[in-house]
Amino acid sequence: MKQALVGAALLCTGMLCAMPVIADDAEFTKGPLITEYGPVVAVPGATALSADSQFQVAFDVVDKGEQGKVSRRLESAARFLNMHVAAGADPRNIKLAVVIHGKAVFDVTNDEKYGGPNANADLIKTLMAHGVTFHVCGQSAAYQGVKTEDLLPGVEMALSAMTAHALLQQQGYTLNP
Repeated sequence: MKQALVGAALLCTGMLCAMPVIADDAEFTKGPLITEYGPVVAVPGATALSADSQFQVAFDVVDKGEQGKVSRRLESAARFLNMHVAAGADPRNIKLAVVIHGKAVFDVTNDEKYGGPNANADLIKTLMAHGVTFHVCGQSAAYQGVKTEDLLPGVEMALSAMTAHALLQQQGYTLNP
């Protein structure tokens, strides 16, 4: 009996793995708000958002992106903006903050501290132009040897990531880990 159950489970698993994956047919595009970053896909049947939908979201970024490439964790803010605007939300009703700690602090530093051209610099500048704020954990920065003057223009140094998250929560931001 046990062997029959194991065999049935393996057969079902094999059938599921052989089924076509709908995501393969999905077409990811950039925009409509940020056309250089943040590819998203339309989701047929997803509930549309009203233009007056309100979002205040804080992203937590601890993992450093791959050297010389745009950090996918930082690009998540562009994806959030693009997908929600595409779904009907008014971009003026979306407030995003990115809280950076751990080794990710290097992703928001100038070229010298980054160790070459920082691939994230244009993304960060673009996101800031859309109202996104960046908050670096001062504790992580100190541990990593990063000073305020090493940060890209507009990136703020916070006392800590914990402090930044607490203050953002008091302002109504929810956490997107």
